[in-house]
Amino acid sequence: MSDITFYTNPMSRGRIARWMLEETGAPYRTEVLDYGPAMKTPAYRALNPMGKVPTVVHGEVVVTECAAICAYLADAFPEAALAPEPGSDARGAYYRWLFFAAGPVEAAVTAASFGFDTQDEQAYGRAGWGNLEAVTDTLEGLLSDGRPYLLGDRFSAVDVYLGSQIAWGRQFGTLPDRTAFAPYIARIMGREAAVRAQDMDNALMPQQDEG
Repeated sequence: MSDITFYTNPMSRGRIARWMLEETGAPYRTEVLDYGPAMKTPAYRALNPMGKVPTVVHGEVVVTECAAICAYLADAFPEAALAPEPGSDARGAYYRWLFFAAGPVEAAVTAASFGFDTQDEQAYGRAGWGNLEAVTDTLEGLLSDGRPYLLGDRFSAVDVYLGSQIAWGRQFGTLPDRTAFAPYIARIMGREAAVRAQDMDNALMPQQDEG
């Protein structure tokens, strides 16, 4: 029996957490929550006060926020080798790009989607994320040396979290295109765990009525 319970919705960032769970190889139980009242019940808000998904409960540990879930699972299941060793030089880059994804990337894409992008110098300086162009250029620079994964030769939780944002950004047109993005997206999204996770979530999608 699994001691991991995964709360999600297939139309959410829970897809990232699902992929990470599949990469660990750990068994887990899925609880699908509909948007609306199901996410706002007192019982669920006791786990996630924001009333959002995903949430992972591992024994007595409750983790929300996709970046935190990815980092936690990488440490909880070290045999999956999804994070560099603590204290290693690579661990610094690991933290850097996880937090860059959770901070500037998330903020820049969201702000631009609402029609607010910090193009003038003063706004750029005040916004911690700079602007969407700067974020995109930073990601391009990271991948421009032809590295297979964000940390170099080794796949990690950073590829699950930040890689998902790059892939979704290109799929939905919320992230500008760069030459280095397409081969990287194809590489990570072709992983067995990624395909398996996508298939699971796609099977949970609401059936569309045929007109």
